[in-house]
Amino acid sequence: MTPEQPPFPAREPVDFAIIGAGAAGGIFARELAAAGFDVVLFEQGPFRRASDFTHDEIAVMLNSELLGGGAAVHGQTFRDDPGKTAQVPAGGPPPAMYAQGVGGSTVHFSGNFWRFRESDFRERSLLGPIAGTNFADWPITYEELEPWYTKVEWEIGVSGAPGPSDPPRSKPYPLPPMPVKSAGVLLERAARKLGLTAQAAPLAILSQPYRGRAACVNCGWCLGFGCEVGAKSSTLAALIPDALATGRLEIRSECAVYRLETDAHGRVSDVLYYDAERREQGQKARAVVLCANGAETPRLLLASASGRFPDGLANSSGYVGRNLMWNCHGEARGVFEHPLNEHKGVQTTRIILDFYEADPARGFYGGGGLDARPFLSAGPIMHALLGMPPDLPRWGAEFKEWLAWSFTRQMMILASTTSLPLDRNNITLDPTHQDAWGRPAIRVTYRDHDDDLATARFLQEHAMALLDAAGAKRAWATPVAPQTIGAHLLGTCRMGDDPETSVTDRWHRSHDVPNLFVCDGSSFVTSGRGQPTETIMALAFRAADYIVRAARANEI
Repeated sequence: MTPEQPPFPAREPVDFAIIGAGAAGGIFARELAAAGFDVVLFEQGPFRRASDFTHDEIAVMLNSELLGGGAAVHGQTFRDDPGKTAQVPAGGPPPAMYAQGVGGSTVHFSGNFWRFRESDFRERSLLGPIAGTNFADWPITYEELEPWYTKVEWEIGVSGAPGPSDPPRSKPYPLPPMPVKSAGVLLERAARKLGLTAQAAPLAILSQPYRGRAACVNCGWCLGFGCEVGAKSSTLAALIPDALATGRLEIRSECAVYRLETDAHGRVSDVLYYDAERREQGQKARAVVLCANGAETPRLLLASASGRFPDGLANSSGYVGRNLMWNCHGEARGVFEHPLNEHKGVQTTRIILDFYEADPARGFYGGGGLDARPFLSAGPIMHALLGMPPDLPRWGAEFKEWLAWSFTRQMMILASTTSLPLDRNNITLDPTHQDAWGRPAIRVTYRDHDDDLATARFLQEHAMALLDAAGAKRAWATPVAPQTIGAHLLGTCRMGDDPETSVTDRWHRSHDVPNLFVCDGSSFVTSGRGQPTETIMALAFRAADYIVRAARANEI
């Protein structure tokens, strides 16, 4: 707790307890506290300041510092088939990958910030059913969410320029796009040759000073790292300070919630958690907003089973934990004759969205976008691990020569695509493993749908063609394969009008528990095209507005 925070008594109910301080939780904290409600915000990671962030590749990328540690600390298990016994991965990040800390994954994301299109919300109606999936329309439309997309962009600060492939918008971006980088210029040149269109990438990164925050200094350490100047528009930088300034928000960082208790009327009454010293604590609350992410949120609901809710809290539909979607990806890399210096500046300045819409003529469902960027990290260590051609030795003089020569000359084209909602892809409680707090571990069961893999390969072929058209001296593609790690945790507590096939209503209120709201990536009905954060934030602003009005009307 910091000096500016009110210490709310644990045994007296606060108006709202918010669980998770990320893309959605930071918004709820600001909006509810600003509306005059007393709020406790729980976050199992630390409350870092901008000065706490570093460019230490070993700590951040290899030891998963911002993720709360690697797979062994999380205790998460993984399997690609429900019939198998899930195992803890031998090393590296956990299967369900997310930042732990105030600001959540908005602290370490690249800032690539696409809106969904109109079709994303009604693809089931447009395309029809897809056998073996839970493919469905959203209960809301793009038109309903558009004002909240606009609010996100102006509240947190987004740099961009409307492009020909964008959905309708009611207001321009608040900031001009970031200056185009070498990879962006090459992508534009190649797109013109191939009859495609490259447009400015919208980024949740400041191209100019905005609302007291500094502009980007082009250090290059965006993806995976925190921003030490506050130019990345995380909820930590853009919204949490406003929330604290109200005097009505207490942040309980390094506090891991393990159960939600309900009273005799079936309403959430207590948030049970482990504090920073791993002691069991409890906080009474009049209402709870759960936005811990698409893996932690269903884990907590399932772990809160009781006699009244034997299959897990808010799970009368059986949809808690189901329909996990990660977004599928493909990539292609190329090296060029002259230095590109992609290790400096933001990750992405140009994108191609010509293949966004699903096209039945392709023979499979799915669509997506292509963007030009460096090699998933600004540093030489990740370049050495991930940026080498497959036939190059991984040690010795030839390896060193290539590393030194290619570091400044390489770029990557990343394909971001869809994921279909499937029963077999889910979050459940592992029956034998626990995490570092002693909670039942998250068990991830996941195998990409064949259509999603086909879409990734389709876009990867176009990425290779673009590298060739751009003049790459050498290009190669990493084979598209089923994923074992996912950072986009979507769909596991979907929203909907039918209580039998969804967890919450269109306002994110639980169908089963009237004072419980669920809003994060788990709310998604379909996956979009690989950039979900702006939609998570738009949903949160929309839900917060509803909650404030309902609470003032004594309807919660």
